[in-house]
Parts: sequence; C-alpha cells; structure tokens
Amino acid sequence: MMRILSIGEAMVELGQSDQPGLWRLGIAGDTLNTAWYLRRLLGADWQVDYLSRVGAGAFSQQMLDFLAAEGIGTTHVGRDPDREIGLYAISLADGERSFAYWRDTSAAKRLADDPAALDAALDGADVAYFSGITVAILPPEGRANLLASLVRARTAGTRVVFDPNLRPRLWPDADTMRQRISEAAAGADLVLPSFDDEASHFGDADPQATVTRYLALGAGQVVVKNGGGPISFGGAGGSGTIDDLLQETPVDSTAAGDSFNAGYLAASLSGADCAGAIAAGHDLSRKVIRHRGALVLQAVAEPA
Repeated sequence: MMRILSIGEAMVELGQSDQPGLWRLGIAGDTLNTAWYLRRLLGADWQVDYLSRVGAGAFSQQMLDFLAAEGIGTTHVGRDPDREIGLYAISLADGERSFAYWRDTSAAKRLADDPAALDAALDGADVAYFSGITVAILPPEGRANLLASLVRARTAGTRVVFDPNLRPRLWPDADTMRQRISEAAAGADLVLPSFDDEASHFGDADPQATVTRYLALGAGQVVVKNGGGPISFGGAGGSGTIDDLLQETPVDSTAAGDSFNAGYLAASLSGADCAGAIAAGHDLSRKVIRHRGALVLQAVAEPA
C-alpha cells in the first residue's frame, strides 16, 4: 500500500452557520484539510496518515475520533499531558475570511520534539506533506528536527511536498519567516505557493518570478496558485502557464489552497501531467469555495 504522511496542526474550528448568531464546531487545519480531501480522492491503494500532537482532554479525543472516522491514520499523533489542541474562529465578509486564533499552548508545537519518532513516521512514506504553518508553530529545535528528518526521508525516496502558506503573525519578524520558509522549500520536491502571499512578502513581480525563485533555492517543481487566475509552473514536468481556468465567486474561501493541493497531488499521483493535475486541483478548489467551511463533502461528489 502507498502512503502519504501529512504533518501539521489541526484545531477546533468555529465557523459561522447559516443561522445568525450560531456557530458550527468542527476540526480543521491546513495540512489536515489537504489530508481529508486526499483521503476522498485517492483509492484504496493509498493510506493517508496524519502526524501531529494533541492533548489528553475531550477536544483532543474528539479530533482523534474524527480522524479515525474519516479514514485518516492516527498512529503518529502523539498525546501531551500538559497541553490541548488550539482553536480558531472564522469570520466572513463577501466570501473572504478573517481569523481569530487561540493556539499559544497548542500541543502541536511539540510534534517534532522527538527526532526518532519523526524518522519512524516518515519511514517508508511515499509522500510527505507539510506547510509553512507547520514550521512556523515549532520552536527552533523542533523545526530543525523536522527539516532534518525530511531530508533523510527524501534521500530514502520519499517525495516531499511543501506549501509555504505564509502567515506573518506566527513568526517573530518578516526576515525570519522568509529565511525559514526558503530553507523548507529548498528541500522539497514540489512547492505549492500562493502568488498573493509571495508578492506581499517576497516582492515577486509575477507568478513566474515565484517559480524562478523557488527553483533557484533547490525545489524540484513549483506550481503557483493564483486566486483563480492563471497558474504558472516550472521545474520537473516542464514549465508553462494555464490561463483558461473557470472562475468562481467564493461563498467562503476557506481551504481553497488546501483543497487545490489535494486535487493536484491526487491527480499527479494517479498519473496526470502537470497541466492535468492543475486542472484537477482548480476544479476541486472551485467547488470547495461554493460552500461554507474547510471540509466540504459535496465538493468531492458534485459535478464541475
């Protein structure tokens, strides 16, 4: 059986419901969102596992129960007796989201404390997926542990996939963010950045500049998401721009990038070329943003 290991932080999600004054409670987080969509897109020949750390309380158990019910492996989710999972709330205005977070004592900050456990989790994985949020929440030693373990896994044949997912509020300063994100991307076979983030924080003039910069760092392939606009790609699998993508006015843009990544990866792992994988990722993302919330079951079943 082929195996994907998604690495990061999942939290309790509070989202606005369709009824004024009421909120929905769920479990979500960028790398978990991608794992959730991958589980639905990939066949029985693939195992999707999650690597994180949770607490010992009821919300943490709810998260573990949720993962198990959704068919996502929890063998590599550690338990912390002193911490709990974080919480975030989503507010929407015209389909665009803003967030409030309560995650300072999140158990996931310790997910990379044990290098031996990281190596064991990555051993034999065909794909390892992580994000800029994953590396941002870790203390320096944990971050170094994770990146070193990913280097070892990549050497052993694991395909390493990285979404920079730039979140300045998680970093002490912009220079540190840019340096650590660049270090993580340099060790990846595939980087999946979002152009608006890259333009804002790296000063890229256009998506092709983002492609060029990450390839120069050492990334094997780069596919630049562009908010529904033309998508540029380069590196392994060729280069070019896909500019005939259908547009969608979002009801809720939550998980737009996470679902694109899942659609892209699932198609690529099933044999699609880069252009075909981009089309699949865009199609899934376009369906996800028609609905509220990060995890949209209708999106993996409804027609384009």
